[in-house]
Amino acid sequence: MTTSVNSVWRWVASGALIGLIVLCVVWELWLAPIIPGGSWLALKALPLFWPLRGVLKGNLYTMQWASMFILLYFMEGVMRAWSDLNPLSAWLAGLEIALSVIFYVSAILYCRPAKKAARSRAAKAGVKS
Repeated sequence: MTTSVNSVWRWVASGALIGLIVLCVVWELWLAPIIPGGSWLALKALPLFWPLRGVLKGNLYTMQWASMFILLYFMEGVMRAWSDLNPLSAWLAGLEIALSVIFYVSAILYCRPAKKAARSRAAKAGVKS
């Protein structure tokens, strides 16, 4: 049962990451760019490709560091939701916040069974963690 639940969290994290990539590009090029006609700010989507392969494969190490990395996008979303004067841009920032939180929570929940298993193995081996 853990495997199927774990698999669900991996796919939720993958979907949120892909959604965040699409949102960043569409937001800054077409929907509400800072500069009319598109903005170089769309390049903020590029770093999201670094963890994509590992997240899609369910790599625990990638999920761990990506869960910390995604907080940069959460912070950007909070700042733009708070300060952006364009209502559409502020709404898109709210969507960025939601996708970041969904990724963060699903990555943590994906890693949880592996962490529990590692702790129990360490306890059986007599090693304190």
